[in-house]
Amino acid sequence: MSETLQTTHVAASDADLLHQTAIAVRAAGSALRERFGEVVRYQTREELMRALAANDDTALDILRPRLTRLRPDAGWVEDELDGGALPPGEWWVVDPAEGNVNHLHALPEWAVTATLVRENQPVLTVVHLPLTGETYTALTGAGAHLDGRPLHVSQTADLALSIVATSQARPDEDEKVVRRVGSSITAMLFDALVVRTAVPATLHLTNVAAGRIDAFWQFAGARADLLPGALLVTEAGGRISDAEGRPWTPQSESFLAAAPGVHAEAVATLSR
Repeated sequence: MSETLQTTHVAASDADLLHQTAIAVRAAGSALRERFGEVVRYQTREELMRALAANDDTALDILRPRLTRLRPDAGWVEDELDGGALPPGEWWVVDPAEGNVNHLHALPEWAVTATLVRENQPVLTVVHLPLTGETYTALTGAGAHLDGRPLHVSQTADLALSIVATSQARPDEDEKVVRRVGSSITAMLFDALVVRTAVPATLHLTNVAAGRIDAFWQFAGARADLLPGALLVTEAGGRISDAEGRPWTPQSESFLAAAPGVHAEAVATLSR
């Protein structure tokens, strides 16, 4: 009896935490929306990096104190480009401006994300798109939702009828990874109906969770890129693995999220 009550209490606590996290993420999104709209061309990479950092700082000034108050003992991942496993305990994995370069170029594909990771497993996540007002949420065991409406992955069972997506390698990525990205896109162009290529990864994964596209893959990548979407897709009924079909962890060198009906075909295509 006590074990059941404890589980219920923890679930209720996490559900309230998800709600409070969404409030914080939306507030950060509002601040970034106020900075959006003017295209500025930067003359040097240093200028561009300073502008990216200014966006990050604007959102972090809101997110960090609010999320810290919600979970004072949780660690904080400083760099959204980090990868690999986290130390034991709870950690906030936050991307304050996912798709930051799009924001600076007045493109609409950007978001604010916050994910709570407990013992290296994502527990809850919030992905907010300030320009549309959409908020995607997922809580382990409680499903994935868009503004409160349940999400479900596609029922497509044929890769030849599928829309699939990937994002490009990061700047200064290892040449082998860049070439692997290119060859995987070529392979998918032969096997899938449509191939979409753009950044950021998280927005492709929200589309997989919502059933709009059927698969997303990426080589390398960071925790903040993949953990929010991994939880959304899993809770929406999708399958997560590496590109070879093995269980995915933040240490994996590749990532695949797909509707169950096309997962095996996608693995076969990416393994060629």
